[in-house]
Amino acid sequence: MTVWSRFVRMLDTDEDGRSLAVVRILVGLSVLAAMLEVVLPGALPVIWFDVSHGGYRPLGEGTPLVANLGGPTPGVVWGLATLTMLSGAALALGAFGRLSAFLALQGFLGVAWLNGHTAGSYDFVVTNALWLLVLAQADATGGIRARLATGAWWPRVAVPAWPRWLMVVQLVLMYTSTGLQKVSAHWVPGGDMTALYYIMQQPSWQRMDLSAAAWMLPLSQAATLGSWLWEVSAPLLLLAFWFRRTRTRGGWLRATFNRLDVRLVFAVFGAIMHAGIHTLMDVGPFSYLTLALYPALFSPEELGTRWFARRGLPLLWGALVLSGLLAS
Repeated sequence: MTVWSRFVRMLDTDEDGRSLAVVRILVGLSVLAAMLEVVLPGALPVIWFDVSHGGYRPLGEGTPLVANLGGPTPGVVWGLATLTMLSGAALALGAFGRLSAFLALQGFLGVAWLNGHTAGSYDFVVTNALWLLVLAQADATGGIRARLATGAWWPRVAVPAWPRWLMVVQLVLMYTSTGLQKVSAHWVPGGDMTALYYIMQQPSWQRMDLSAAAWMLPLSQAATLGSWLWEVSAPLLLLAFWFRRTRTRGGWLRATFNRLDVRLVFAVFGAIMHAGIHTLMDVGPFSYLTLALYPALFSPEELGTRWFARRGLPLLWGALVLSGLLAS
């Protein structure tokens, strides 16, 4: 069997759809929450209307979809924002399947990038995830479609596994590229590791007065080093996935990875980091948009046995979303 044949055979793998369903639910709710963070405080007209309609800056014709609909006018923007929220809710409920993911994707792209001052790279995290959900059979279980088709909310249904794997690849690429770009004098290698300290002193990022961080400089330096090492070590997740898939083979490195469960260690550290970022800094929906993909790190069987994957992550995700909505 050739290498290509083995690769195709691997991608032809099916698995129970529960992991994908959990990701689908969290991504759908994340889309809804991200939009509500703009709508609830009344910021939508300010940042997404053109200046001629009451916005604070000229937006030109807007994004391609908005331009084709007539530009960033109140009717177009509110229409797309409403469509995005309804599609996100439908996606979370498991209704209309891929159509919900596609409409949420188009609506989110249409409004989130209207104003470059308010967009963020984390928007690509959710839009990439939405596109994978368009391609995946993520509503086969854990939703309304499954209930209507089988009479059960969470039936065991086999779906292609590769969309879940690509979500993991997305996380690896995001974290690795972020870590490799942190090469200033305040990061590492060779820096003074004061990057997080200085970030916490910038009013544009602060949720609260963090001047007391000056008394905890060594702690922030340790956090700077730890976060950088964690990000650049993300490719180990791919090795961990391969070792988990081939766990019946020998080798001390494979045995060590599986005994420690490197994926779980990575996920726990990441959850702590994102919770800290969200608590101390105002970075919008970044933390919970990213954590929405974390259940993809675990197989459907593991979701039922690992407390952190089954309850810890959803509880943390919900706390971050709630605090973000309250802060808005």
